[in-house]
Amino acid sequence: MNKKGHVLNAVLLSIGLGYLLEPAGNLETFETIIAIGVPITLGAMVPDIDTAFGKHRKTLHNLPLLVGFAVFPAFFGNLEWVWLGVLTHYVLDIAGSKRGIALFYPLWRKEFGLPVGVAVSSKRADLMMVIVTVAELAIAAIILYQGPEWLEAGQQFIGL
Repeated sequence: MNKKGHVLNAVLLSIGLGYLLEPAGNLETFETIIAIGVPITLGAMVPDIDTAFGKHRKTLHNLPLLVGFAVFPAFFGNLEWVWLGVLTHYVLDIAGSKRGIALFYPLWRKEFGLPVGVAVSSKRADLMMVIVTVAELAIAAIILYQGPEWLEAGQQFIGL
C-alpha cells in the first residue's frame, strides 16, 4: 500500500471508530475522532520510515516494533492509539498489497501476504484500501459489541 492509502485508511478508521465508541454523532463523537485520529494516523506512518534507512517492509514492518508500540503506554503513557495505526499499516501491507511484509524480521526474512492484494501502483489500490478498512471496522464492531459477552461467557465456562 502507498503512503496515501495508509493515511486515508487511518483517517477513515478513526472516523469509524469514533462513531463506534461514541455513536451519538455529537461533540463527544467529534472529540473522540480527533483524540484517536491523530495518534492512529501517526502510527500508520511509522513503519514507512524504513524507506529512509534499512530495508523497506522489513526493518520497521515486523512484530517486535508492533509489540514495542503496544506496551509503550504501560510504561510511559500517552501512546494508547499509536499501536493501532502501526497494526493497520501492517494489515494493509499484508492484505492489500501483493508483496506482504517480513513479520519476523530480522530472525526470518520471509515476507507474508495474502493472495488478494494488488500492486502498490495499481488503479485498484484505493478500492483495496477501502475494502480492508471496512473489514477492520467490522472486526472492531464485533470486538466492541460482542467481546464483553464472549468474555463473560468464557468466565462462566471456566467457573469464574
